[in-house]
Amino acid sequence: MDRTQILLVGLPILIFCFDIVNLFSTPPQNPISHKHTPIPTTKSQSHLHQQSLEFPVQKRTTIVPPIGVGNTVNIDFCTSCSYRGTALASKQFLETAFPGIDVVLANYPPSITKRMLSKVIPVVQLGIIVLIVAGEQIFPKLGITTPPSWYYSLRANRFGSMVSTWILGNFVQSLLQSSGAFEVFCNGELMFSKLKENRFPGEIELKDLVGRRIANTRYGSVI
Repeated sequence: MDRTQILLVGLPILIFCFDIVNLFSTPPQNPISHKHTPIPTTKSQSHLHQQSLEFPVQKRTTIVPPIGVGNTVNIDFCTSCSYRGTALASKQFLETAFPGIDVVLANYPPSITKRMLSKVIPVVQLGIIVLIVAGEQIFPKLGITTPPSWYYSLRANRFGSMVSTWILGNFVQSLLQSSGAFEVFCNGELMFSKLKENRFPGEIELKDLVGRRIANTRYGSVI
């Protein structure tokens, strides 16, 4: 065999031997690379301090009551004089001007003499009507044989006389029951009197009178 044939036969055999050796030999281990994991740095102590909680401080607010609270206005008026509308208007005006004020409406009675006379009027009315109807039987029982002349005048128009007696008696009774009063009191003190002034108070006048009285009451309570 020449050299060329020996080379062609020996080279595959040599490669085969190297493959057998590599097959049974352990592969080399790769070097372990030590990776350094970053250690987390702790925050500075100043950042770890907790912030103090701040709570809103409630301000103490003093509640001021309305100007009219604790004050009372009494309006005593004549109910038989048709003064109720004026009294109600004054009540509404004062409650608006002085919130919280207590306005009390009441009747102002007439004097005791007028009240007694007003109770006598119905008895007189009934007596005159009975006398007109049955005067001819009543006068003889009273010892009067001949009735007076005014009886015959009333008897001539019996129905008209009874109606006139009833209307006139009611008119006189209403006059006796009316006092004509419109008296304004604030906290027990007289502020205005129609019996003295012969007129009604104006709204501005009434507001000033009551306002001064309330101011004096508050000033006195503070002192």
